[in-house]
Amino acid sequence: MVRLIVTLLAVTLVLGGDRFVVWPLVFARQSAQAALTWRTSGAAEIWSKGFVPVEELSAMPPEVLAQIRQDDEYGWVVAGPLPAAPAEAQVRWDDGSTMRVPVIGAREALRELSPWPENYTFPDDEAYHLTGAAFTTMRLRTVRGMAEVPAWRLYFSNLPGPIDHVAVDREKLGTVADAVGDHPGSGVSDFTVIDDRTLLVRYGYGSCGGRPRVLVGEHPDVVVLGLRFSAGGGNGICLGVGLSGHDVVRLDTPLGDRVVLDAATRLPVLCGRMADACRSGDG
Repeated sequence: MVRLIVTLLAVTLVLGGDRFVVWPLVFARQSAQAALTWRTSGAAEIWSKGFVPVEELSAMPPEVLAQIRQDDEYGWVVAGPLPAAPAEAQVRWDDGSTMRVPVIGAREALRELSPWPENYTFPDDEAYHLTGAAFTTMRLRTVRGMAEVPAWRLYFSNLPGPIDHVAVDREKLGTVADAVGDHPGSGVSDFTVIDDRTLLVRYGYGSCGGRPRVLVGEHPDVVVLGLRFSAGGGNGICLGVGLSGHDVVRLDTPLGDRVVLDAATRLPVLCGRMADACRSGDG
């Protein structure tokens, strides 16, 4: 709150056309709302006590990845009998903590893996044929550290190796994005911790709005980042003219274990670079 109080004391009225824009006050409200949503929506509990992956949900041998990249537009089809999925399984973290989770079937795992809608059809010679599957586990990094996670090992007749895919049913489990809801708009794309009080913040913007400034709202449990655009420039978005920039911002108090949120989306900034951390497989 210290940063917000200082910001409010430094409010500047900016003339934009025939209207005045009080940017710091607008951001102060955004920041407070983002922090409140984080605490009351259930998102904070999911983040600290749930299953939030921060790596790709699939793993495959290099030769499999190379063939998929080379083939480009192949389809994915079930071409053999598949085993039934258990009702639930267990995630086990390296610190010894565990969590029971619902799981998806092998067919659903293939659907999550495929970039195509389920009703897409392909000629037989232009599809990877899923001929078998085995229920297993895979190592995965989460916001709570490394974990052993239930997974499906998928076997294809025309790929040089299997593909492992996380079997956790995140749609049933609930995700951070489910809890926070849909709040369109962003700009802050990523950040790097330089030291515990200093962040390098990256963002995107459009040339017709001018280069924005990064605003920071500090709360006991979260740090909120937003962008201030120049008056008369709208929100800085220009179709077809995407630019990127970065700023170094200094925090009043050490970051510690506080989550860094985007003021517009009210989601962790991490969600921008790793969507699987926040949304379900079907999201």
